[in-house]
This record gives sequence, structure tokens and C-alpha cells, in this order.
Amino acid sequence: MSLRYFEDFQPGQVFSGGHHVVDAHRIIAFASEFDPLPIHIDPQAAARSMFGGLIASGWHSVSLLHRLIVENIVHDAALLGSPGVDRVEWILPVRPGDAVSARVTILEVRRSQSRANRGIVKAKNELLRDGAAVLLTLHSTAFYACKET
Repeated sequence: MSLRYFEDFQPGQVFSGGHHVVDAHRIIAFASEFDPLPIHIDPQAAARSMFGGLIASGWHSVSLLHRLIVENIVHDAALLGSPGVDRVEWILPVRPGDAVSARVTILEVRRSQSRANRGIVKAKNELLRDGAAVLLTLHSTAFYACKET
């Protein structure tokens, strides 16, 4: 498969991919190390919370989205890195047993003014439950190599 370069992205394009079933043990393991709130690590405390049960850390959810995007959408792209994200919105909690996937919508593409060999792609990245319910959105900017300079 040939690489997808900057010129291959257009505003409005939608890429979808991946499938992952969220596991309670991994929710607890991630949160135990990085976000040890009771709603993420203690099923009994989580059951008494406003969420009514264990939920993944928002940062775990972002990590799941990123992995799905890397493995299924940009694995064949001439990606040069990212200067960051504009915003993250946690819309619905990720729960044990959720089947999640990724959707990426290209919002903007423009050639770099300072480096002619790359372009800038802005995208809306979404983590979906069962291919429909949006659990989180992350607006990103990434650099891609150009085919032509």
C-alpha cells in the first residue's frame, strides 16, 4: 500500500476504523497508574457515584482513540507529528464492555508557509460506541509530508 501524503487529504473526508472492546481490568489498571479516582478504580465506589458504575479515565479514553487512529487510519500516512490538540470534549463515559471505534473528519488542509515539504491537516477525531454514539471528540493538528514540493 502506498503512503497517504498531505495532498491526499481534503476537507470533508471521513475515515473510520478499528474495533476495541473495553475491559474493566484495563480501566482499573490504567487509572491505578495515571488517574486513581474512585470512579475509575473502585467498582463499589463507582456504583454509588453519579455514573452508577465503573468508567474509564478520560485520558484512557483519549489513549484508546489515539491507538485506534494510529493502527487503522494513519498507519499508511506520511505523518510527521503533531504540534498538539485544540480541545478535548468528554461527552459520554466509556464503560466496561463498550465496543469502540474511531472516526476522523478532515476539517482543514493547508500547505506550511515555513516548510514547503509539509502540509498541515486539522481534524475532528471521535471515539464512538457501537459505531454511533459519540463518546469523545478531540480536535487535532498534524503535519504530513508532501508528495510534491
